[in-house]
Amino acid sequence: MPRAMTKEEKYRQMIETPVQKLIPRLAVPTIISMLVTSIYNMADTFFVSQIGTSASGAVGVMFSAMAMIQAIGFTLGMGSGNYISRSLGSRDEETASQSAATAFFTGGIIGIVIAVAGTIFSRPLVYLLGATDTIAPFARDYARYILIAAPFMITSFVMNNILRAQGNAVFAMIGITAGGILNMFLDPVLIFGFGMGISGAAIATMASQMVSFVILLYQCNRQKGCISIRLGKFTPTLKMYGEILHAGLPSFCRQGLASVATVALNFAAGPYGDAAIAAMSIVSRFMMFINSSLIGFGQGFQPVCGFNFGARRYDRVLGAFWFCVKVAVVMLSGFGIAAFAFSRPIITVFRREDAEVIRIGTRALRLQLITMPFQAWVIMVNMLTQSIGYGFRASLVAMGRQGLFLIPALLILPEAWGLLGLQISQPTADMLTFVLATGIVAGILKELGQMRDEERRETFQN
Repeated sequence: MPRAMTKEEKYRQMIETPVQKLIPRLAVPTIISMLVTSIYNMADTFFVSQIGTSASGAVGVMFSAMAMIQAIGFTLGMGSGNYISRSLGSRDEETASQSAATAFFTGGIIGIVIAVAGTIFSRPLVYLLGATDTIAPFARDYARYILIAAPFMITSFVMNNILRAQGNAVFAMIGITAGGILNMFLDPVLIFGFGMGISGAAIATMASQMVSFVILLYQCNRQKGCISIRLGKFTPTLKMYGEILHAGLPSFCRQGLASVATVALNFAAGPYGDAAIAAMSIVSRFMMFINSSLIGFGQGFQPVCGFNFGARRYDRVLGAFWFCVKVAVVMLSGFGIAAFAFSRPIITVFRREDAEVIRIGTRALRLQLITMPFQAWVIMVNMLTQSIGYGFRASLVAMGRQGLFLIPALLILPEAWGLLGLQISQPTADMLTFVLATGIVAGILKELGQMRDEERRETFQN
């Protein structure tokens, strides 16, 4: 277990350590957490795919519900986390504590409501998410346990972001990876060893979320130098929610619209059969795996960005951003080239027995991999704007890839070009989002440059 730094040590680390050293140090634990999470998501898809194509499609259908649950967790977690970073950067620990408690308890309440309502209305829910008659029974079995896990899932995302916002990425990693490893172990045991089928996969996910919740809660409340989560700090005021939602809205736009887009994708793929739904689900999970490494790296950048913006160190904000852009483009380009060369074997691993799934998935995966360098730029622009509190502009960028552009593409392109239109919808949305992000960040970088120059003049005069 790493030694917990004092609050003063963390403050000095965040505003004095060279960003080229600090960001990788904070990013490595987060990258590990994101990769483990993505791997156990793919493990669910892999093991369930061995049951059959309809079962594989059920995971894709329920993924949209899980994305919405995660969207709530990310909204509260990223919103409070960014507020915490800026508050600690300006040495306002009381506000940081109130933000953490408010996000945590609000997430728990929302999760309980989702669990109860979703369980009662599970049948219409799975059809609303795009299930076919053959997929629906599997989707309902999977949903039963995923919905029970909703309160633990949301609050775990909140605590993960609270810890990272303080520079405690290693503690966050321990909680997430422990649950993820447990999930990967339980999947084959419950699905095949105990003959529980798709319900076994859902129970494995539920158990892993509960374990992560317990570990993260311990890290928050027992580790030295961490902000504790206390009911007495719960501050459900309009001002507090305004601050959290202002910073967290981009996450909700990104994750929430990802859920809506997944539903749209399921309906767009429906006319081409369960094989198309299963294939696009596999592609989505694999692309999430590749992007998770960059998102993890970017989440090492965010607390550095928030701290230094709060401390008026705009030179470090700009330096950190450009350093991360260079790393991001190289990282995703490398992953994209490697995955492109092995696209068919990658899809085959998940559904070897279904040639149609392999055919549809291989082309869709290759088309999405072509846009990887552009996705790197978009992700880093989104993280910069969100971390410094530019909520509206960050939300626009976040909405682009899986909202403003993907949903219309799914409505238009399959009608025009059939299955190919379905497969090119995401790459088309990626390129349009790149253009949008470039236009937005140009003005922000200019503003940061002006604030940096003004700060330097004031320092020189003093």
